[in-house]
Amino acid sequence: MTSQYAAAALDPPIDLADPLLAALNPQQQQAVLHEGGPLLIVAGAGSGKTRVLAHRIAWLLKHRRVQPGEIVAITFTNKAAGEMRERVTSLIGPRARAMWVSTFHSMCVRILRAHAKELGFTSSFTIYDKSDSQRLMTLVVRDLDLDPKRYPARSLVNQISNLKNELIHEESYSPSNAVDKVLAEAYRRYQRRLREANAMDFDDLIMTAVNLLQAFPEVGEHYRRRFTHVLVDEYQDTNHAQYVLVRELAGGDQVGERVGELCVVGDADQSIYAFRGATIRNIVEFERDYPDATTVLLEQNYRSTQTILRAANAVIARNPARRPKNLWSDQGAGKPIEGYVADNEHDEAAWIAGEIDRLGGPEGVRPGDVAVFYRTNNQSRVFEEIFIRVGLPYRVVGGVRFYERREVRDALAYLKTIANPADVVSLRRIINTPRRGVGQRAEACVEALAARERIPFPLALERCGEAPGINARSVGSITDFTTMMAEFRSLAVDGAGPSSLLAAVLDRTGYLAELQASTDPQDEGRVDNLNEMVSVAAEFEQQRPDGSLAEFLEQVSLVADADEIPEGSGPDDPQPGAILLMTVHTAKGLEFPVVFLTGLEDGVFPHLRSLGEEAELAEERRLAYVAITRAQRLLHVSRAVTRTAWGQPSYNAPSRFLKEIPEELVHWVRTEPSRERMYSGGQSAQARLAGAALSRGGLRGGVGNRAVVSLDVGDRVSHDAFGLGTVVATRGAGDKSEATIDFGSAGTKRLLLRYAPVEKL
Repeated sequence: MTSQYAAAALDPPIDLADPLLAALNPQQQQAVLHEGGPLLIVAGAGSGKTRVLAHRIAWLLKHRRVQPGEIVAITFTNKAAGEMRERVTSLIGPRARAMWVSTFHSMCVRILRAHAKELGFTSSFTIYDKSDSQRLMTLVVRDLDLDPKRYPARSLVNQISNLKNELIHEESYSPSNAVDKVLAEAYRRYQRRLREANAMDFDDLIMTAVNLLQAFPEVGEHYRRRFTHVLVDEYQDTNHAQYVLVRELAGGDQVGERVGELCVVGDADQSIYAFRGATIRNIVEFERDYPDATTVLLEQNYRSTQTILRAANAVIARNPARRPKNLWSDQGAGKPIEGYVADNEHDEAAWIAGEIDRLGGPEGVRPGDVAVFYRTNNQSRVFEEIFIRVGLPYRVVGGVRFYERREVRDALAYLKTIANPADVVSLRRIINTPRRGVGQRAEACVEALAARERIPFPLALERCGEAPGINARSVGSITDFTTMMAEFRSLAVDGAGPSSLLAAVLDRTGYLAELQASTDPQDEGRVDNLNEMVSVAAEFEQQRPDGSLAEFLEQVSLVADADEIPEGSGPDDPQPGAILLMTVHTAKGLEFPVVFLTGLEDGVFPHLRSLGEEAELAEERRLAYVAITRAQRLLHVSRAVTRTAWGQPSYNAPSRFLKEIPEELVHWVRTEPSRERMYSGGQSAQARLAGAALSRGGLRGGVGNRAVVSLDVGDRVSHDAFGLGTVVATRGAGDKSEATIDFGSAGTKRLLLRYAPVEKL
């Protein structure tokens, strides 16, 4: 093993003025030029790892005469893959597009479709996402006559996902108790139903690809010979199945067994996905797995000021058994970190709103430059309430994703059933959507026929007239449905593209007409979402004129969470953009000029469940490190003295992470009220905002200290966000006054009147 932390002595023939090297620092150059054994690039936050990967690939193509088809670069999001491909293309030209640059799942789908017959599938197999998997498991739970409350489908799916991430197959899983025996039977039945539906779930994609490479030596050898260079980004986020897949592609861990060059990039200090099965040991023990590995350490940060980096270094240094690393920047110290101790979560949100408004003046900060981080999703609510009240534009990242909206899933289920008639989950989703008189009883009758005749459910539908106990009306509705689906498949066979197929489905089924005729305001938004879905399909056809319906569905299925994060506004963008609200996990891989890191209390961040577990506390500290290093220019940290939990005030100690940041780096605008006289600017944000509106005129009165409006049952009110409503119940008095208000299409809300932006009409 060789572990190098400075630039290697470069051979004279290497021209450091080459455009691929000139803009790189010595460590980055070393990573680009490395040849031979496995390479581990330990890339600190903001150290230019994407640039290094792109320049290494370009160097391989330009100077080492590697063919594009011999390179596979694996990322964790489609967005990252696209950026990598474009960067390399900009460096060496269009031929770079022949490389395999994709996510783990996309790469595996490509391999599996090419070898589907060996595995007993057709090449048009369907990919089930989490929601599809849970619907299928619901059928399994019913098959096994299990109590859904004791064995919820979501829990069973998650447990099976964990087994697949460890490459434990249904045949090899050995239960140790009665509960595990139920899981084992559910696992077997679930996999059988997947095969019958010609479908794989997300975890199957990787596990089955590993099986293929191991069970068919000639296939494994083919890909090892083909890919002479395997590059993996974010290696610290890989789970066991992905780890084994990389080894299968790159060859064994013994030097004599290896075929291609392996290069992995990552940072153990940014390993924050243990809850998804990621294991930090993959990167920590890389040099043990590959004894002849070379390690290059990238410590120069190109993103943040030195003050921000000093804070991040100080926090992460407390984690035990980590490789020493010290991020540094040549951008200067920058401004101190701003700190604020709020009375409660509402005061915290009000201070942040005021700071964002203030920064819009001399600092020239726009809403689109700002991100607000929190540990858990439920913390976003109070920020939304305050931002709505003061008129700040915002977006919550990690809400209901576009492809998870009901109407979009319904439309995709039609397309999936057209592409794969055996897809029983999609078929059963749409058989009565929109309603056509095929109820649960009719489905049960068809299912009984399928069981009696031992035929798949889709075939039983075509023979629905033979189903025991089914009524004539249901038979007619099912027959109309199967005839309609056959017509859609004929359109697909005749060459209709995804957009025209989708338009035909929305029209012929009456789905779109039903939404357009609705008086529910939310249905207008659903129509817009379906129009956007047709646009997505049309865009696919423009980019890939020869692309099939199955390929379109594959592209949609493989969109990751991080691929739907809105792009930040550029410096010349005339639109001001919106503040992004997100969890710290979601923020991984992003950067923002201004960051607010909130809820820094023991029990909140770090999370309560981590306080007694050393390994989990270490991961929380890595999460804090990630959060801090997202900030480019300005970092703000805040905590609340009290925070409402389960309807009651809770009092949490300051986060230990705050204490680990050197005191001289933080300018405390306000501390706990008992020490307020020791600091300037001690007046609470709620009191300040109660006295004056924000400069943009969005605030009408105080936040938290406003006069409590007196309401009675039957009163009509106006709410800033929910509109007009009628009071249906009241309780409490004074600052604890609450009202339950029916806002019509916005639903019934219970509001604490001290904070609610409600006006009596």
